Amino acid sequence: MLGKGYRLVLPLIVAVLLLAVAAPSDAAPQKYPYRITTTVGMITDIVRVVGGEHVEVVGLMKEGVDPHLYKPTRGDLKHLMRADVVFYNGLMLEGKMGDVLVKVARSGKPVHPVTELLLEDDGYIMNTEQDHYDPHVWMDVSGWVVATQVVASKLSEFDPSHAEDYKTNAEDYVKQLRALDAYAKKSIASIPEKQRVLITAHDAFNYFGRAYGIEVRGIQGLSTESEAGVKDLNALVNYIVENNISAVFVESSVADKNVRALVEGAQAQDHDVRIGGTLFSDAMGQPGTYQGTYIGMLDHNTTLITRALGGDVPEGGFQGKLPQENHEEK
Repeated sequence: MLGKGYRLVLPLIVAVLLLAVAAPSDAAPQKYPYRITTTVGMITDIVRVVGGEHVEVVGLMKEGVDPHLYKPTRGDLKHLMRADVVFYNGLMLEGKMGDVLVKVARSGKPVHPVTELLLEDDGYIMNTEQDHYDPHVWMDVSGWVVATQVVASKLSEFDPSHAEDYKTNAEDYVKQLRALDAYAKKSIASIPEKQRVLITAHDAFNYFGRAYGIEVRGIQGLSTESEAGVKDLNALVNYIVENNISAVFVESSVADKNVRALVEGAQAQDHDVRIGGTLFSDAMGQPGTYQGTYIGMLDHNTTLITRALGGDVPEGGFQGKLPQENHEEK
């Protein structure tokens, strides 16, 4: 029997799956490369990798954009309606795009949540006591392996003539992801156990914490629409002081004022905590950079967190591609 939390989120699960409508029976690429529109950068990246030369991908949300607050533009609607296939995260990440995605799906286009299979894995998807999905599944590399497999499957359905290419591309990419997953586990495990606490601007790292064995605390909730109260901030400051936490982290797509308030609050109690650097949470780095890829994003986060909290990592990270500068803030 479903527990209370799952009963309450079940209508949302059904709504997400209904958006993953099958393409009309005669749907197939009319020309190559065919057009795919995606929402967040992490999805854009895996679709480009898996689709390869057969696809042209337009990502709607750029670096530094907060998907929780993002409102679709008229241009976004045009990209969505012109696309041959659409991929989105689901799990209420793109909450303000819900009506637009429904409209596109009803037009008969293939519209797919990359979290489709994860929803079928009982107990994988995390949710709060308020029964709100935690959509940040890309923070667990093993979860993004499943998302990659969904993309390969859906592209193969739409374009069966190149199914082998999509399968090969996905398999090659998954090998890299599994190596990244192993790197993250080894890196976080090198942090002294008492320092294995990750404090960030909002609750984007719960899957990361579960997968790699680090306690996670966010100032805001799962969505950046929620507001952190003075009571919440004070409680977290006390936790930092009592547990001698050495570093906290800001996020590239979230204002840093609350994190800086933590630092100031700890200093008022004669405890020195520094900002360990900027993490990528709901958006990746700049296009054309290593951190502008999914692998680079997770490598950056893992390496930065490990180093700032006293663990041991290579200077250039997982693939030796991270910039050789010190990412910690003064």
